[in-house]
Amino acid sequence: MGRSTETDLLERWAELAGAEAGAVGADLVRRYQEDHRRYHTVDHLAAMLGVIDELAGDAEGVDAVRYAAFFHDAIYAVDRADNEERSAVLAEEVLESLGAAPELVREVARLVRLTATHDPADDDRNGGVLCDADLAVLAADEAGYAAYTAAVRAEYRHVPDDLFRAGRAAVLQGLAGQSKLFRTHTARTRFETAARANLDRELSTLTAG
Repeated sequence: MGRSTETDLLERWAELAGAEAGAVGADLVRRYQEDHRRYHTVDHLAAMLGVIDELAGDAEGVDAVRYAAFFHDAIYAVDRADNEERSAVLAEEVLESLGAAPELVREVARLVRLTATHDPADDDRNGGVLCDADLAVLAADEAGYAAYTAAVRAEYRHVPDDLFRAGRAAVLQGLAGQSKLFRTHTARTRFETAARANLDRELSTLTAG
């Protein structure tokens, strides 16, 4: 039997934070396994970490980016608009309790807050890597993108179709309106064209009629 995603994530956390922080890692992984999640799950976190590995050379401090990935969706409630802020505060509290350097705590919290907009400054190398990793799913192949959109809809299954379509379209239009979806050269080369094609197709479906 293959290794579980949970096991892989716990090992990655231990490599990052140390074995003595194992209880914190277990709590973070548990959060990504909450029953109401369909997309913002351990699979999403693992995929993000994989992309961060590929983009590590573009970051100024890749460990801060990896910490931010673990925390960025640690608090995720579909009926709240402050998930990123609450997750950032959790990161501050937890990392301080682990004795992390103040500059690391500040940077991780800043990066988590940045995922509310996915719009880092051009010279924000860490922010670029984190946001690129979070948005890489937009460049998935047809089956992967369909699975992604279905999972997002499932998370908002309590929202009526017309309201969901309007809200989802607004989010996608905000992304599509950015001059570039991806900030690192590596991610732009790999993902930009496919991601924009997927966004255009989904927007056409959402706004049809």
